[in-house]
This record gives sequence, C-alpha cells and structure tokens, in this order.
Amino acid sequence: MIPELVQRDPLLAPYTGIIQARLERFTQAQARLGALTGAISRGHHYFGFTKNADTSVTYREWAPAAKSLALIGDFNAWDRGATPLSQDEHGTWSVTLPPGAIVQGSRVKVHVHGADDSRLDRIPAYIRRAVQDPTTKDFCGEVWFAPLSLPLPMSRGVAGEGLRIYEAHVGMAQEEPKVGTFAEFTEKILPRIAALGYNTVQLMAIQEHPYYGSFGYHVSSFFGVSSRFGTPNELRELIATAHSLGLRVLMDLVHSHAVKNLLEGLSRFDGTEWQYFHDGPRGYHTGWDSRCFDYGKLEVLRFLLSNVRYWLEEYGFDGFRFDGVTSMLYLDHGIRDFEGYPDYFSANVDNEALGYLQLANTLVHALNPAAVTVAEDVSGMPGLCRPVSEGGVGFDYRLAMGVPDFWIKLTKDLPDEAWSVGELWGTLTNRRWDEKHIGYAESHDQSIVGDQTLAFRLMGAQMYTEMAIGRESVVIDRGMALHKLLRLLTYTLAGEGWLGFIGNEFGHPEWVDFPREGNGWSGDYARRQWSLVESPFLRYQFLNTFDAALMHLPQPTEPPRLLALHEESQLLVYQSAGLVIAVNLHPTQSLSDLRIPIPEPSDYTLLLDTDRATFGGQGRIAAEGNYVWEPVAVGHAAQSIQVYLPSRAALVLEKKK
Repeated sequence: MIPELVQRDPLLAPYTGIIQARLERFTQAQARLGALTGAISRGHHYFGFTKNADTSVTYREWAPAAKSLALIGDFNAWDRGATPLSQDEHGTWSVTLPPGAIVQGSRVKVHVHGADDSRLDRIPAYIRRAVQDPTTKDFCGEVWFAPLSLPLPMSRGVAGEGLRIYEAHVGMAQEEPKVGTFAEFTEKILPRIAALGYNTVQLMAIQEHPYYGSFGYHVSSFFGVSSRFGTPNELRELIATAHSLGLRVLMDLVHSHAVKNLLEGLSRFDGTEWQYFHDGPRGYHTGWDSRCFDYGKLEVLRFLLSNVRYWLEEYGFDGFRFDGVTSMLYLDHGIRDFEGYPDYFSANVDNEALGYLQLANTLVHALNPAAVTVAEDVSGMPGLCRPVSEGGVGFDYRLAMGVPDFWIKLTKDLPDEAWSVGELWGTLTNRRWDEKHIGYAESHDQSIVGDQTLAFRLMGAQMYTEMAIGRESVVIDRGMALHKLLRLLTYTLAGEGWLGFIGNEFGHPEWVDFPREGNGWSGDYARRQWSLVESPFLRYQFLNTFDAALMHLPQPTEPPRLLALHEESQLLVYQSAGLVIAVNLHPTQSLSDLRIPIPEPSDYTLLLDTDRATFGGQGRIAAEGNYVWEPVAVGHAAQSIQVYLPSRAALVLEKKK
C-alpha cells in the first residue's frame, strides 16, 4: 500500500520504500514500548523522588554501569556513606527513606562511583528543581513533589484559528537590568501580550540550565523548572493566568541535545559516555559543544517521553516548540545545503531520532488532542508536519526559517529601491502548502549580540537620537515604513501562523546580550525597555499600535493568490485570507488613480493602511475609503477597483459587508 504522504506528493514516489520503512519502524517501536500513555511516559512517577502511601519517600536512579550510588543531602549532613542505594537487575538504584526524612525543599545530590572509577556528587536525573548557590555558583537538587491538584490543559480555541505566537524569555522581560521572575512576567507582561491580540505565548529557557547566556539551550535538569525565575508553583500560576487571558502557552522544549557539564547534567552520569548519549563522536555536537542523545535506547525514550508528558500534565502547557529538529534529523546535524528530495531520504537521516519525534508527537496529541507542536527545522523535510499515519513526523507547524534570513539579506545587501517584488513574492510563498508554517520576520535568533534586530537594521544608531515625535528624520521615516511593510508581508504570506519576539513589535533597538565576562556581567542588554513604548514623546508607540492592528487581521488558511506584480513600480497586489492587499514598496513614487484587479465583482472597504498617523505614517490615505468595483479588466481579472497607494505604504481591503 502506498503511504498517503506519497499519494499527496507524487515526487516522493522514488522514496516509497523508505517512507514505508519509517512507518514499519514506528509500528515496531510502539509494539516494543507498549501504550505510549502507559509506563513508557510515566517515568517521572517512578524515578526521582516519589511519596509512598505511608509518607515514606523512595528515590530511584537509572545508572546501569555505576559501581555504587549514595544519596546525600541536608537530611544526612551530606554524609556519602550514610544512605547507600541498592541496584536491581535493570540497572536501577533505589533507597526508601522513613517518613519525615525527606520533605519538600530538602537539598539533595547523589554521590556516584562511576564505571570509570570517578566519584562525583551529581544532580538526580529526574529532579524537579535545582537551585544555585549565590556564592559558589554550584547547583544542588531540591526535592519538589507534584501538587495535589494540577492545571487542566487548555483547548486550542476556535476551530481554524491560527497561531499568533509571542516568543518571550522570562528572565529578560523586565526593564530593570536583572533576571526577571515568573511572578513579574505574570503581572506585567502577560496583560501586554493579550492586549496586543496574540493568542499564544512561547516561553524560552524553562528547563534548568547552568549558563544563563545559553538562552536556555544547554539544559542540565530536564524536569527542573529554572530556579532563576521562581518556583514551580509560580510557573503554574503564570500558565493559569495566561489561560484566563485566553492565551495558550507553548514551551520551548530542548530534546535535541544536552549540556556536557558533569556536575550539573547527565553526561557520564554512571561513568560511561553511552548511558544517555551516543558513544564516540556521534555523542558530541561540536558546533554546540554539547551531548547528543541515543534515541534508540529504551531508557532514553522513557526519559524524554516522560519529560514531554510531565510538562503537559503537571504544568498545563498547551504544546511545544521542539528545538533543534534539523540537528536531530540528520547525522551531520543538517550542517549542509539541502538541494532536493534525495537529501531527505539518504543514509544521512537519523532514523532513530526521526522515530523519537514521531513517538513524541503521537504522545502529545494522545494526551491532549488540542495541543500544538512546532518544529524548528531549516531543512524542509517533506512530511514533517503531516500525521504519522501518513508517513509523516506528526508536527502541527514548522517554522518558516528561511524568511528572516531573507529579510536580513535584503535589508543588509540592497537598498530598498533595488528590491525585487518578484523575488519577495517567491521567497515568502515558497513552501509545502499541505504543511502548516509559522511565518516570522525575526525571532530571538536575529536579536542576539553580533546580529541586529530588524528595526536596528533599518534605522541604525538614529534610533537613539531621532525617535522623538516631531523630530524630522528621513532614516527613521523610511525605517518605520519598511518595518510595518515587512511584518505585514510576512504575516499575510509566510505562514498559517505568526511569531514575534518580545519587544520587537515596537522596534526594540537593542540586541540581546546576557551578563558575561565580556560585558562586565552587565544586564543592560538582557532586558526589554518598555519605557520606550510607553513614552508619549517617542515613536515606538506607533509600531506597537500597528502590531496590535496586525494581530487582528485574519491569518491565511490556503495559498495566497497573486493579482498583480510590477517590478518597475515595486507594486505587489494579492489576495490572502479573503483580503486584498496592495503594497507599494517604491521609496518615492506614489500611485494615484491606480487600478488594481480584484478576484470577484464586489465593493471593498479599507480595513487597514500602514500610512495611518496612528501607526506613525503620514496619513495620506482617507480612513473611510470605499472602493466601488467596475467591470474594467486588469491583468487576468475581469473587474477592478481604483485606489490611491502612496510610496512605502500598503492597503488592506475587505469585501464590503
């Protein structure tokens, strides 16, 4: 039987056997693991610290090659000989402590005598909280039991509604140059996000990580809520509040690699290279200086699948953005140019990692059919966002990662008068239309030190001196006009969903640089300057107002329709989500009495224009525009309307009701 993935795309026919083999491996994995919602995804209820009926506490750790384990902590004065563990035939070590010996907040580590004769105090693998000593900077496990009542998952919302994602880092969300907290984010930032019209928050850096500047991508404790931001209960309160505001909450989930640190992480936990990770070079990601999981090993699958379930059920997350999917899918971590279908079905594909992603997506949607999974993949592998039953990998969305790179190239290499609207249209619409995408103009990747935000690329250092209202600046006028146009084009063309990074909606001028030795451990660049957008004297407020209007536009659910494209005048007209959008990218040439084609005979009204004074524009377009259709053929359309379209401006038109 031909997989449905091949039926959908006949160009995949030469790879039918490979796709069928993937399906067979998935079926075999399910048979091997049993029900995915069973024991294989409940490891967090067995390993780590669990309460028994008599209130005693059992601690279990999988460390098959270790020579001995001993639990140490404030409960036994850190005596490495006081509380030894015993090992069973499966390589699991355990000890049961009497009632009251271990309580909520007890500080613990496990002393491991490894297979290599190392003797190290380690953080338990399934620990739910790890805290850092402010003086020594050492991390220590802290016992934290699951609450008696857990938050319920939120439904996806209105059927067919796309994702409007606000990507945020809790620690850098405050104006003060310090590490922000869950409580501050809940009080100060969530209301901003909801007011703008976003329907989803994507939280970065939730899993514990020893180096703050890693942006949360070098994870040490996979079940641990980052203690820098607060307690597990404060994270639950954040999510519950977001739900009350109508916001989904996605977690940036890092299962693509792990920190290589011995004292904080999983590397060489039992004294071997290969306990959780591949042995030899395959176990190290040299580009990221981190460890790579062995997705073919049963206990690794239990650890990761349980981690997926843990965040969904115990915190109420509504899904995940899976980090580093390209790195997972390919043995060379995708560090190459992908030129065609053979690249996606070669011996370079890591079938064990692909199989894990199929299992993880299946588990997520079995636990909560309304949950959302997003893949960070730059390779474009076919079927990534098709159901596993079709031969796909099972994600709901993939990030349209080529789009921000395109904007960087365009704004960096060419003046806007040389931009090709044909290339722009082709790049923004070049994707697999049976797989949903998240379009974005910039994310945290484009905002880190060494790079520039889109606003700063367009306006540069004048943002520091010329953003006052009433102050004349050709550079600022140009930059603000293009900032709005690029975001509008991306929102309406690049995907069925949208993502924006915290602060970029109002043109935050600063890049992100976490406190480090090279900047004198300063927090000045690891924060968001909300005072800029709140000031009545600065133009940042206009970009913020535009973003709110943008978030209230309908999102595409099917391919946009090109209506007109003129390179010389830099004019682009298209239909998206039932709207007609006309964009004039020309820097100086306004188009009077412009006749544009429309898809059907209907009058149109002005829904939005980027030149409004409330958006920081020149107000050249009448706000109450009413456009009467006429049977005048333009291009391939038999009818048209006449409009005035100023330079560096766009009209968003809807059919008259």
